[in-house]
Amino acid sequence: MKMAGLTRRMTLKTTAAVVPRITRVVPRCDMERLGSHYGGWWIPTGLLSRDAVVYAAGVGEDVTFDLALIERFGCEVWAMDPTPRSIAFAARIAEPRWNFLPIGLWKENATVHFHPPADPAHVSHSVTEIRGSGHGFDAQCRQLTTLMTEMGHDRLDLLKMDIEGAEGPVLDQMLARGVRPRILCVEFDTPESPRALLRRLRRLEDAGYVIRQTEGRNYTLTQG
Repeated sequence: MKMAGLTRRMTLKTTAAVVPRITRVVPRCDMERLGSHYGGWWIPTGLLSRDAVVYAAGVGEDVTFDLALIERFGCEVWAMDPTPRSIAFAARIAEPRWNFLPIGLWKENATVHFHPPADPAHVSHSVTEIRGSGHGFDAQCRQLTTLMTEMGHDRLDLLKMDIEGAEGPVLDQMLARGVRPRILCVEFDTPESPRALLRRLRRLEDAGYVIRQTEGRNYTLTQG
């Protein structure tokens, strides 16, 4: 398990170092970073307004980005995370425009097993990777399209995903169903090779997305 964890970290580090150097990033003049050093993201502020529909998948124990969006634009945010510690953390957030759903975002509507992190002190669990020992937990997950229907939304202005490896299948399902959030903020946390991540980014570009900012494994893209 220790060797597997080391290999994973090395792959992530290599990909994070290599891919941004050979990826075409087209900055916008309205890019700003909102949120904490750990949980913040770069976004094009000119594309958001009070009526923006924002989904934030993956809460952990940091909602500084979500709350900064609410304060800056006055919009509502729908956040989701089925992790028990995240659910307990979310119960302490008093902001009425921050809506929490104790579910996961996934490629299908199903009850899915979440594996524990390699370090028990960490909050993040993963559907796609066995990183640590322990039992993990089972939780309800939704497709993006199902969630939008249940929430009564016919568009997304911003989709943020920090979902520990599940981002790949969710993006594939999103593109296949024709959903095109105006802004994508994605942490690519799957230990893919640089070539595999480049292929995934190319598919997003083929769907009309433009890479606007990179920060480590975090990518901000816009539709056109």
